[in-house]
Parts: sequence; structure tokens; C-alpha cells
Amino acid sequence: MKKITLAISLLFWLGTTVNAQEQTPQLLFRAAQCLAVKNFLPSWKATRPTFGYFLDAKSYPNDKVIYVVMHAAPARSNGLVFAVVLTEHEGLQDFNVQNNASFVLSKDEPDGVAFENPPLGGTWTQEHLASAIKQIEKRPRFAISVKELSAADPSIRCESYTDPQPKKE
Repeated sequence: MKKITLAISLLFWLGTTVNAQEQTPQLLFRAAQCLAVKNFLPSWKATRPTFGYFLDAKSYPNDKVIYVVMHAAPARSNGLVFAVVLTEHEGLQDFNVQNNASFVLSKDEPDGVAFENPPLGGTWTQEHLASAIKQIEKRPRFAISVKELSAADPSIRCESYTDPQPKKE
């Protein structure tokens, strides 16, 4: 009887371990590739940094925004947050990095998030980023190899607010 109980326990444990190692969602993977290609990701020592994300299809009329968090370390409560606008253009999925900030989760702050370098856009932007960070913290984290992030998928286009703008004549 003890052997059967042990075998069932072992199978249950293995099943939960397999389920805990979810595959990285394509949307997050592609957004992280764009962040890497556009040089937004720091060169932290981790070879497999952890990411989380939240897709917001309600806050901006006619736009979807994916908020991406890159954690400083797997068990840390600080990192970087990015707001990336998703659109389709000429048959390509367009990831346009619109904002970023470094943050730390803090019980001392009213919304639970303190920004080390406040994002552009004022209070409204900070509130949306803080809300997204809190949503992301409730969701799974995904480790992505730095090597996998080095080149963007050719079926996507990566843009950023830091890109050179065309000269107006």
C-alpha cells in the first residue's frame, strides 16, 4: 500500500512540475526579441532572464498594448517594465516600444510600485504601468535564453520611440 501511495505521489509531483514549465507565449517572445533588437534590455549576467507580460486591449482605443516586465533576477521584486503597442502593417505584426521604466515593488507606495526612473507621460502613464506590473506579478514568469533574443523574427517589425524620425521639410 505504501508503494502505491508513493507512486501516485511521485506521478502527481512530476505532473505539476511539467505543467509549471509552460512554453513562452509567442506574443511575449516576439516582444522580448524586439526589446533586445532595439537595445532596451540591459546586459545583466543572467543567460536566461525571466519575463512576464500582460496584454491590454481596453485602455487605448483601437490599440493593443503588451506590457512586458524583465525581472532583475528570478526571485527579485524589481526590474524593467515596457509598454509596447501592437499593430499590423503591410501583413507584418508591428511591435512599437512606447515607454519603459525601472521599478521596485514596494509596500510603502500607495499603488505598490516605486519607479526608480519615472516613465515619460506623467501620472496617468505611471498608474497604467503600475497596474500592469501588479497584473504581471500574478502571472507565470518565463525564462528566455539571451541567444534566442538576438534576432527578431522576420514576420515582425520592431519600432521604438528612440528610432530616428524623418526630417520634416
